[in-house]
Amino acid sequence: MSKYKRIIGLVLGVLVAIIIYNSHFAGLSVEGQKCLAISLGGVICWAAGVAQPGYVSLLMLVSYVLTNTAPANVVFSLWQTHLVYLVIAGFLIASAVESSGLGKRIAYTFILKFVHSFTSVIVSCYVLGLFLSFLIPHPFPRCFLIMSVMGFIIKAADLPREDVAIIGLAVFGGSTANSMVLLTGDSTLNILAASFGGQMLSWLDWAKYMAVPGLIAHVLMCGLQLKLFKPSKPFNLDKEVIRQQLMELGSLTTIEKKTLFWIVLGVALWAADSIHHIVPGWIGALVVCGLAMPVIGDVLKPKNWDTVPIGTLLFLTAAMAIGTVGAHTGMNQWIASVALPSYVPTNPFVFALVVTTIAICIHMVMGSLMAVLGITAPAIIAYAATAGWNPLFCSLLVYTAICIHWVLPMHSLNILVGTGEEGGQYKDSEVIKFGLAQTVVVYFIILAVEIPWWKFVGLI
Repeated sequence: MSKYKRIIGLVLGVLVAIIIYNSHFAGLSVEGQKCLAISLGGVICWAAGVAQPGYVSLLMLVSYVLTNTAPANVVFSLWQTHLVYLVIAGFLIASAVESSGLGKRIAYTFILKFVHSFTSVIVSCYVLGLFLSFLIPHPFPRCFLIMSVMGFIIKAADLPREDVAIIGLAVFGGSTANSMVLLTGDSTLNILAASFGGQMLSWLDWAKYMAVPGLIAHVLMCGLQLKLFKPSKPFNLDKEVIRQQLMELGSLTTIEKKTLFWIVLGVALWAADSIHHIVPGWIGALVVCGLAMPVIGDVLKPKNWDTVPIGTLLFLTAAMAIGTVGAHTGMNQWIASVALPSYVPTNPFVFALVVTTIAICIHMVMGSLMAVLGITAPAIIAYAATAGWNPLFCSLLVYTAICIHWVLPMHSLNILVGTGEEGGQYKDSEVIKFGLAQTVVVYFIILAVEIPWWKFVGLI
């Protein structure tokens, strides 16, 4: 079935691209039409899982260049910014935290002190995810690190698959909300959202706008999950297993101390970027270099480069290229004029309601969070320009609407990477149950939290 789905997806993606490529749309330039064809074809292939997203992304990027849709410096503009180097640094820092043993030590200590029931296990997943977002600037490695620790709880308590799935949803689903709190909570999506807003936000600027909404979303999501999912059996944890694992780690090692020093330094520099004006990507790169240097580091080794997924970097490049090439060719402006209402609401609550609904609908169809952000944010910004809305306000609205929204696993990469035996072991039905209820939280966060908060801090 998977093979046929991939073939059908490929055929459909190619057909859609060919039809759009050879059609004529009033008001859309030839280059914009090419961009639309390649982008939609690629998104269909992403959604259908035609090939690993990195390969589809590479095909899209090369197609933009070979069809003269946009010059290579526009297509690969991500690599001319610090963003991609922050992503690379995020994976390497996560690798250092894991290989040094620091991550497990923190998690084991937390579990021994705070885990007493199944409810506390779920809450711990959310709390650990938020805490580790200060140390590891990407949700994927954070989730797998937490899940590896939860594996000891699962084994010690002899939990069935249904209960493992609840824990998996807490780890991977919860990461969608805790990633909102810090600029480096998701070093790909967050900075991409800020860049579409036309501003180079500092670490503290992002926290000013998003920390409060992110924390409230995090708490509400945790409460919602506890309400929706109950354990199938009584929870009994033999903490001696966890305590033994912690004892085997021994006292804090030199490698762990060095890792902790460089990460604390990095967090301090990220927090002070409004003072020294060094953007997060270069700080991340310096931290990584420090972790690799002799004497002062010696934490990162050549093998740690294997943890940097080139496919993810290409996927990010293609997702951002949809927006940048779309702006370059006029596609974004055309989509805004065709797909969006002619009237732009001047009331922030009405405007937010319209934008949120449009973003969620597009997200439901396209699936890929990066692609939706890449197409929708620039289009909404162009649409809202006539009413004088702040571009950053528009971008963060779209970001929030799709960041914590999903129905199927494909709607959130954080949840998608957690599927399977090595991940959260949850089924589509469990993801749908959580996601449909979570949609209400999305609207509440945007209308009842973000709009008043952003008015208070001066964003709108």
